[in-house]
Amino acid sequence: MRLILYIFLASSFFTHAQNNYPQDYFGSPLEVPLILSGNFGELRSNHFHSGLDIKTQQREGLNVLACADGFVSRIKLAHFGYGKALYITHPNGYTTVYGHLQKFSPEIEAYIKKQQYEKESYEIELFPSAETLPVTKGNIVAYSGNTGGSGGPHLHFEIRDKEERPINPMLFGIDIKDNSKPIVSTIYVFPLDENASVNKLNSKQKLRLIPLKSGDYTTESIEAYGNIGFGIETTDRQDLAANSNGVYNIQTFFNGNQNFEVDFSVFSFDESSCINQFIDYEHYSTSRQRIQKLFKKNNPLSILKPIINDGTLTIKDSTSSVYKIRVSDFKNNESFVTINIKGNKPTILNPKVEKTTPYYITANQITNLKLGNVSVDFYQDTFYEDFYIDFDVNGDILTLHKDVVPTRKNFTINYDISNYKDADKDKLFIARLVGYKNYPVYSFTKRDGNILSTSTKTLGNYALATDTVKPRISALNFKDGQWLSNYRFLKVKIDDTLSGISNYRATVNGKWILMEYDYKTDTLTYDFNDGIITDTKNDFKLIVTDNVGNSATFEATFFRK
Repeated sequence: MRLILYIFLASSFFTHAQNNYPQDYFGSPLEVPLILSGNFGELRSNHFHSGLDIKTQQREGLNVLACADGFVSRIKLAHFGYGKALYITHPNGYTTVYGHLQKFSPEIEAYIKKQQYEKESYEIELFPSAETLPVTKGNIVAYSGNTGGSGGPHLHFEIRDKEERPINPMLFGIDIKDNSKPIVSTIYVFPLDENASVNKLNSKQKLRLIPLKSGDYTTESIEAYGNIGFGIETTDRQDLAANSNGVYNIQTFFNGNQNFEVDFSVFSFDESSCINQFIDYEHYSTSRQRIQKLFKKNNPLSILKPIINDGTLTIKDSTSSVYKIRVSDFKNNESFVTINIKGNKPTILNPKVEKTTPYYITANQITNLKLGNVSVDFYQDTFYEDFYIDFDVNGDILTLHKDVVPTRKNFTINYDISNYKDADKDKLFIARLVGYKNYPVYSFTKRDGNILSTSTKTLGNYALATDTVKPRISALNFKDGQWLSNYRFLKVKIDDTLSGISNYRATVNGKWILMEYDYKTDTLTYDFNDGIITDTKNDFKLIVTDNVGNSATFEATFFRK
């Protein structure tokens, strides 16, 4: 058995060592040592991480370099997501991506701002031709930042193939020092049907994890019967960084035969949301711990390699078996977990009883639910599995199960608002109720006559909410009538507590100016170096609108020489 296991492991090492990606084509995107705050494929909210998050020494403004010759093929500036992002296409067919940037190189910056002023929009997406912005390997193309959804200064770096699939950059020779074994935090075992049991129970159980002197692990032995599967919580830690990141590969072996594998090498964005079926989503929803299921159940994820029986173990009565989990990082540091299983068909204690409701979801069919003034449209394959769903309407409050069932695609919630006064209808929106106090959070709402609708992927409680309050605007670094000759920036704070900011428009002397919105600090910033403002006396006007159409206007006069 031990010899068979080692043959499988040697095969996996050989495959990893013989990858077909060029090893010396791409250089480093930064001039500092590469230390990661996040690695490829690690588990994030509703997605797998599609690149490397490279630390920038807790500061912004580091030189970001083109990793190879090519041309800027796409530029996207957004308030959220990657913030300021640059895409470079290379002659070998791959594209490198640089996200959360502070700003771009002067030539690229000038190209972007010209387009922003023509379109009068900060948020913009451009696709330059191959001749417009060519770059050479090692050229400075941008400067690192903290824009978009970044939680702190760093560079998000990706390599994508011709199909726009992200690939682990370390497969291309991007080297990250790592001499530590992955850490296994938790092991769970799952009975997978009503006839299966673990330790005489038909419910998921956490196993006592026992660290060994070798750095590996074992668990308490278990008694089991029928179809069972395992789940693992595991992370890796690279050198020079205290934070925990994701692992590279997980393999499982049953009585010496490999039966499952998770390979974090490449995936497509279309399947990334399937992470919620890969993890125990109910467990995550209630505890925020991500337990990775080592069996495939109604999940199209390509990173899952269900070698035997989709990773499911069938335990027979009066048998003895050994289950092993091998967790490895990209540098082939590895940790093993050994679990001894005794087959025993028991009388199940406290058998699990499935909760039933009047409403049943058949995953591969369309389901329409309606009660009172609310209807919900579930499309085919909205869910991965069939289940009984909680559905109730009390006034304008919709109870739509709990957020413990993963969704595969969006569904639609509709409210009929014909019973509201016409004067009130424009201020209504659909909100998701979150937290202990059911705080209303805006869900993007459309109106068609007397029907409000929102498209979402999250179950839970929803309600109609009203927003009649205008956004708030205040100057941060200037006063009305002030001279600003020595100022580089004009800064304004904007805020809306209910439905949130929808858009803003700033002008000086009637001409549109480019103001950058940082939603994390609620700040709008104008850079006087744009050179648009040439008059001495300047009338500044800012209009901010929230998501239901409430608008606020701020006006001030400033002077410059």
